[in-house]
Amino acid sequence: MFNAEFIIFVAYFLFMIGIGVFFFIRSKSGGEKEYFLGGRNMGPWVSALSAGASDMSAWVLMGLPASIYALGVGQAWIAIGLAIGYTLSWLIEAPRLRRYSIAAKDSITIPQYLTNRFLSKSRALQIISAIIFLVAYTIYAASSIKACGTLFNTVMGIDATLAMYVAAVIIIAYTFLGGFSAVCWTDFFQGLLMLGALLIAPIFALGVINAGDGIGSLEALPDGYWNLFSNWKDVVSGLGWGLGYFGMPHIIIRFMSLRSEKDLKKSAKIGITWTVVILAFSVLSGVIGHLLLGEIADSSVVFITMVRKIFPALISGLLLSAILAAAMSTADSQLLASASAFSSDVYKPIIRKDKASKKEMLWASRFVVLVISIIAVLIASDPGAGTIMALVENAWGVFGAAFGPVIMLSLFWRRFNFQGAVAGIITGASVDILWLIFLKDTGIYEIIPGFILGALVAVIVSLLTKVPDDEVTLIFDKVKNKEIGD
Repeated sequence: MFNAEFIIFVAYFLFMIGIGVFFFIRSKSGGEKEYFLGGRNMGPWVSALSAGASDMSAWVLMGLPASIYALGVGQAWIAIGLAIGYTLSWLIEAPRLRRYSIAAKDSITIPQYLTNRFLSKSRALQIISAIIFLVAYTIYAASSIKACGTLFNTVMGIDATLAMYVAAVIIIAYTFLGGFSAVCWTDFFQGLLMLGALLIAPIFALGVINAGDGIGSLEALPDGYWNLFSNWKDVVSGLGWGLGYFGMPHIIIRFMSLRSEKDLKKSAKIGITWTVVILAFSVLSGVIGHLLLGEIADSSVVFITMVRKIFPALISGLLLSAILAAAMSTADSQLLASASAFSSDVYKPIIRKDKASKKEMLWASRFVVLVISIIAVLIASDPGAGTIMALVENAWGVFGAAFGPVIMLSLFWRRFNFQGAVAGIITGASVDILWLIFLKDTGIYEIIPGFILGALVAVIVSLLTKVPDDEVTLIFDKVKNKEIGD
């Protein structure tokens, strides 16, 4: 089994690198827009599955099933909140953001969009955003790399730290070479693999249980396991996860990369369907895993253990590659978003005073990818860094609280101004972090107070400061009426 699974993993890694090499050769003449946004030429299937795969990191195959397995279906509110938030982001946020990013001087990053949205010459938003990007994405990437280490250690007994370094090298390779196009296409294939694994494993496991081969039983489940409303804090915090989608840069950047409004509508249908199915079967994996396996020492490996118990080596290797797919598809998007924030929003305009060439910009971006990856591996290999789910939760909260309210206000409120945006981002991020440090014991997810107070401060500051210039409101009106950026 070890040899067969190892061969599958190696073949998978080589395939991912091959995609990176292909787009490196194909886009040598491209510049920033090609490297960071794929030239705004992504089709609906690639954009939809890439957005979903970059969102659903290894926690959807390890973290969420582990929570359901150990604590019961009350933890399913995380999946419910995410499904609602993802759906609303595609239906409400995506169309306006795509048009507005084009109207706002053809912005290719979220910090660029926020600055150009107000026609501001100040670099404050770009610098603040870049700092948050670099810190939060390093933590987020650490969760994905940690998942790769756990997978190799559980399946093959390979040292987890060594496995983390190997996974990081592979992720760096195709992100470093191919940029946004390589990331989107690898995410597309990884999204298909994740969907297949989460559909196949629980269904086959349920068949094994019905045949009488399961270890657990309904009677053996803890009291209250099936109670969806066992704790109101779980309900509120779970639904709060959905707020993160409105400000998650590596996801909403896919909205900006689409070719047309027509493709966006098709992408929305594909992406929403994919995500709802993935989340539903992730929850089922936790429940069915408990019935199949009974009690196991480490709940984070319930999906891995379930797959290896049911399937022969070649098939289990392929299905477990979905965990690699989930981890890598998120990490690559995070690394690219961090690199774009630094090179386009700090290095080029501030350090190099807009004198950097296309080639220099690309190499500056690649350097950032390398540095963040190294720091992420160091965090992931630290035993005190926390669980995979905890790392994701922390980074998700910061992004959602900092950027979610500001981006939504920038798209739908004509009176919103630059000062309000700066205040909203700083407040959202600060409240989220302070709540995590001092008030985590309340049981309320920190994204909720961060999002609410960030939005409130952004509105108050905007009303107390100067009304946006006529040119700014004119662009807003044209985007609203679909006169530009279509």
